[in-house]
Amino acid sequence: MKIAVPTNGGEGLSSMVAEHFGRCETYTFLDEAGEVTGILENGSEHMGGVGLPPEFLKKNGAEVLLCGGVGPRAITLCNELGIAVYVSDARTVQEIFELWKAGKIKRAGADDACEEHKL
Repeated sequence: MKIAVPTNGGEGLSSMVAEHFGRCETYTFLDEAGEVTGILENGSEHMGGVGLPPEFLKKNGAEVLLCGGVGPRAITLCNELGIAVYVSDARTVQEIFELWKAGKIKRAGADDACEEHKL
């Protein structure tokens, strides 16, 4: 299973979780054991690349997204692409992974979207 975490920086497990997944600098990818398998610059259209952020994650094999903030449209698109979305206020990649692995964060629904995107 490939897990993606939107991050600001490329410090691996100590990287800070980005406040909003579509506008992050990088995505840190982990395996089920919490080992970093890769760090990619955000290549979505939000950062001058091609495609929406969920499409970028799917193209890079993500099956799970662990993030801080995410909009309702992104949650829907991730779900349609087979990417399970979980939201948390965890600060680092290691912290959000450990919370997810322990079952302490729930799968995101429309009510979990960022407030600025609910308008």
